[in-house]
Amino acid sequence: MFHIALHEPQIAPNTGNIMRLVANNGCQLHLIEPLGFDFEEKKLRRAGLDYQDLARVSRYPDYAAFLTAMGDRRIFALTTKGTHNYADVAFAPDDVLLFGSETSGLPPAIREALPAERRLRIPMMPNNRSMNLSNAVALVSYEAWRQQGFPGGR
Repeated sequence: MFHIALHEPQIAPNTGNIMRLVANNGCQLHLIEPLGFDFEEKKLRRAGLDYQDLARVSRYPDYAAFLTAMGDRRIFALTTKGTHNYADVAFAPDDVLLFGSETSGLPPAIREALPAERRLRIPMMPNNRSMNLSNAVALVSYEAWRQQGFPGGR
């Protein structure tokens, strides 16, 4: 299945919502520290409800440790600075969908280290800055899963 990576997420309820999401779509969640909240925070638990035990979550002290763990997997950065539409990509199982923090997105050095065709954008109306992180993760991860025929889903 796919991998969802959050680079330095700042808002506990968003991460909790994403934990619930990955419990339901079979993705693995990767959290790249530092986090902007305590992992035991009440808001995180509330948003994740009783799905925290069903979600596969890994944490990394920094981006370098995360990259080492991902090995040769393809990494796609979802960014407002991307030029390719996420819906035009043929996703493959084990791909990594990398999202930046709610407040600042992905750092330029991380974003620009990826090939241009792996910097993806979600179409939005003109003059809008960004989408909510958990909504963006849901949109892209379900498109990737749909392309595979929703294996394991019912």
